[in-house]
Amino acid sequence: MFQGETAISVDDKGRMAIPTAYRELIARVCNNHLVVAYNPFEHGCLWVFPQPDWERVRDQVNALSTVKRVHRDLQLKLVGAATQVELDGAARVLLPASQRATSGIGKKAVLLGMGNKFELWSEEAHLAKIQQTIGEDDVSEDMAGLRL
Repeated sequence: MFQGETAISVDDKGRMAIPTAYRELIARVCNNHLVVAYNPFEHGCLWVFPQPDWERVRDQVNALSTVKRVHRDLQLKLVGAATQVELDGAARVLLPASQRATSGIGKKAVLLGMGNKFELWSEEAHLAKIQQTIGEDDVSEDMAGLRL
């Protein structure tokens, strides 16, 4: 569904324009309704889901037992802090100030299409992450079977 890397500008009000290549697809898939949530695994990154995909993720996360702290932490970061946004007439979304500040997203960011969702990275965090290489000791069994 979503694929590719796009440099994004965030204006002074915290709005970012959705790249033209994704606008029609977003309109069709979710009627321009997206959900912004923290990426619980990577600092400097927000996840942006189409509403229907978000609902499936939300329901799975909420089904976890709250007895374990890691489950509660995941629920807090994904569900508790999730914000619904809608594309305006100029195909922009308003990113919540708290999520931008916590993730370090300033005026420059990078939007990655990751299949069923987007990842919105601060420019600095994206650069640091993309410059990291995957070492031989990091390769999982599943990765070893890939024919790249």
